Amino acid sequence: MIVMLDTSTDFDVCESELGVKVEQLFTPLTFLNPKRPDGMFGIDNGAFSKFNADAFIRTLKKHEPRRNLCRFVTAPDVVGSAIRTLECFDQWHQKLTDWPIALVCQDGQESLSIPWEKIDAIFIGGSTEWKMSRHASAIVKASKIIGKWCHIGRINTPGRYEYFDELGADSCDGTGLAKYSHMRESIKRASENPKLL
Repeated sequence: MIVMLDTSTDFDVCESELGVKVEQLFTPLTFLNPKRPDGMFGIDNGAFSKFNADAFIRTLKKHEPRRNLCRFVTAPDVVGSAIRTLECFDQWHQKLTDWPIALVCQDGQESLSIPWEKIDAIFIGGSTEWKMSRHASAIVKASKIIGKWCHIGRINTPGRYEYFDELGADSCDGTGLAKYSHMRESIKRASENPKLL
């Protein structure tokens, strides 16, 4: 599973510490420049902290010349609420049609339809409890059956990384992974020392 990072740390160092491929995740919160101009990337909307529409649009415009390298752009979402997120999606997806769009799945998504025909990717967000539930697992499995990219937000522990890697998720991110060497190294140690059965 690819790790997408929003960090100023050298990506070669990050890849060495993680033991997996690293790509860039741009956000309106940091407005970083491309570390690998020819590399694939994703764009998050910053809603986990606080959504700022102007900053989000500026981020899209900044990376528009490289749009062909973009794996997904997360449509604006409401953390913890699938129904409010779908309402936001209805308002925003037309503004993002030139980009590969990701729907952020939140708590309650299991009871609501996913607009698969309007998206290119799924981003598993929501509370930690919901993210680790059978409901989120079923959405990951469905995304793979349908052929959509599947990204997992806020992966900061070896256990979560291993769980979603085994489910077949394509990529993940985590603030801790972006900031701290010891957290990146813990992912690598866990993958090099699988649990004994």
